[in-house]
Amino acid sequence: MTTRPGATGGQASGEPIPLVIAPMRSRDLRSVLAIERAVFPRPWSHRLFADELAQRATRLYRTAWVGRKVVAFGGVMFIEDDAHVNTIAVDPAWHGCQIGTAVLADLVMGSLARGAHRLSLEVRVGNEPALALYRRFGMAPVGVRPNYYPETGDDALVMVVEGIDEPAYAERLGAIGDEVAERVVVDARS
Repeated sequence: MTTRPGATGGQASGEPIPLVIAPMRSRDLRSVLAIERAVFPRPWSHRLFADELAQRATRLYRTAWVGRKVVAFGGVMFIEDDAHVNTIAVDPAWHGCQIGTAVLADLVMGSLARGAHRLSLEVRVGNEPALALYRRFGMAPVGVRPNYYPETGDDALVMVVEGIDEPAYAERLGAIGDEVAERVVVDARS
């Protein structure tokens, strides 16, 4: 049984949430798609995720688990020294628990292992929680993609952070990791 935030168990007593972050597998897609549908107005399909997972040389997809439940996921595409975040989502029942921060930190670490120098993404202009998360990771807007989200007509901000492979960014990641550790204990697996 998975303990949810605020329910009885470790989280209610103030203990950090035990989170396992591991490579996304095809067998995870049912749970991933449930989160995808709960979070995004235009969710990705099973086929799209399967196609992304097949591109191992240029993609990195991770799932986050609490017990036997997938609670979040994220994915990155690599183009030269740029790591582009294709997707990141947290089950709404687990919002506010630092799980998105832990997943993004894991994606950054995986990107560094693949030689990335820069991290980029698009985010819906009005998505304040996501914008706050990305700013925490040093990302700043560099442009706007008008009407990027066809289902709503919303614009997307293009956000970038350069130098993720430099010592100053390692310090930033360390500080983020220290903050996350108060709420989440991460076991990152290959």
